[in-house]
Amino acid sequence: MIEKLEINGVHFTVDDDLRKYAVKKIGKLDQYMSRHARKSAHVEIKLKEDKIKTRKQSTCEVILHLPQDIITTKETTPNMYAAVDIVEAKLKNQLKKYKEKHEHPYRLHRRLLRRLRRS
Repeated sequence: MIEKLEINGVHFTVDDDLRKYAVKKIGKLDQYMSRHARKSAHVEIKLKEDKIKTRKQSTCEVILHLPQDIITTKETTPNMYAAVDIVEAKLKNQLKKYKEKHEHPYRLHRRLLRRLRRS
């Protein structure tokens, strides 16, 4: 679980259910990080709600501070819980790319050798 997690509501107050849901979904993304990145990872979650004429737009923006990079993801949907789910899926993909990019060369070499042996 990511230790440093900030949740802010813009133009509305974040209730306990939504706070718990966001912590549950975004907090478990540490399993996609390397061990050294887990220690210094810091997450900012900004939840925003706008009412445009007759529709409601909910925006979830997540800023993930990692040792060598900052990953930002934003999604707007009519439902806040759906926005959190979509942001979580996007962050998973971005964290996988981050992990591959910053992985040690000898681990990468071993992983490539394993793939070649399987085929």
